[in-house]
Amino acid sequence: MPNIQGFSTLRARSYAFRLPLFTRAMVLIIVLLWIVGIQSVWNLRQWGALIPDQISFTTAYRINTFPLIHLNFFHTLFNILALTPLMERFESEYGTLTSLAMFFGPLTTLPAVLYIILERGVLRSNNTVMGASIWVFLLLGVEAIRTYKTNPYLVIGTYHVPTWTTPLVLTLVTAALVPSSSLLGHLCGVGVGYLFGLGYLKFLAPPEKALRWVEGRLNLLGRLPHYVSVDQKTYGRFGVLPTTGGGSSTLPGLVGSSQRLGP
Repeated sequence: MPNIQGFSTLRARSYAFRLPLFTRAMVLIIVLLWIVGIQSVWNLRQWGALIPDQISFTTAYRINTFPLIHLNFFHTLFNILALTPLMERFESEYGTLTSLAMFFGPLTTLPAVLYIILERGVLRSNNTVMGASIWVFLLLGVEAIRTYKTNPYLVIGTYHVPTWTTPLVLTLVTAALVPSSSLLGHLCGVGVGYLFGLGYLKFLAPPEKALRWVEGRLNLLGRLPHYVSVDQKTYGRFGVLPTTGGGSSTLPGLVGSSQRLGP
């Protein structure tokens, strides 16, 4: 019988040591903000959560801070466990600078703005959301589109379920199991993930030539441990592998799970 304890401990430790820089930074920031949120002198959640009717020019920072802030210890723990393998895979594929630009750019602001528009303009409500599962569901949307291109259906008995619907099913399951989660917030994340998976957001990514210039100018690969260069990434950018005979291949999809976005 295999040593389950040794296997899990050694594998987890080895995996943690291999995590790339941006993924490490996001996990660390989430943990630090949870610790800061324990004190009662300053209400961190009220300051950084996405509250639709409190978004203005001076509070636009909420659009980028809300995925980093969580309700409690378990909310933080589950989101870290769900996000880490997804974020690690994304950074390994696209590089550290691209991950930084995309996750503190369109991959966060687009679902946040979409949520505000739907919450205030359509539902006439003002529900607060926070939590990194917005990123988890977004990456699941990317995975679903990629999987659909190579494996369009899941066969369950006599039924053929389109694989692109998997994140939608997970949002419903999460909403049923965790009533305080934000179904609309998760759906906004999935929607933007679909757009990214279909290639409609490629133009929002920083150009590779500029990334190479920055990396060379600052010698980031030599100075920063666990940094993933644009030329060291596992696969090609945006789903295209390097070619030798004029052809191209589709990048394997992301894999992972999800947890709630907020109350």
